[in-house]
Amino acid sequence: MTLKDLKPGQQGTVVSIGEKGPARRRIMDMGVTPGAVVKVIKVAPLGDPIEVNIRGYELSLRKAEAQQIQVK
Repeated sequence: MTLKDLKPGQQGTVVSIGEKGPARRRIMDMGVTPGAVVKVIKVAPLGDPIEVNIRGYELSLRKAEAQQIQVK
């Protein structure tokens, strides 16, 4: 299951980040690392971006970025 599949109010634990290279590094620098608990706060009307709460702060991610993040 990916972060994109979660609905507002649901949460999951990050298992892995599928992206490689600078995009993966950027996502990890924002605090999205394996083991972190992430909760979906809201999704924009057209599905892009997705607002999540991770490590005590709100973060907006594009749908393509959220699709690369595996959660359980």
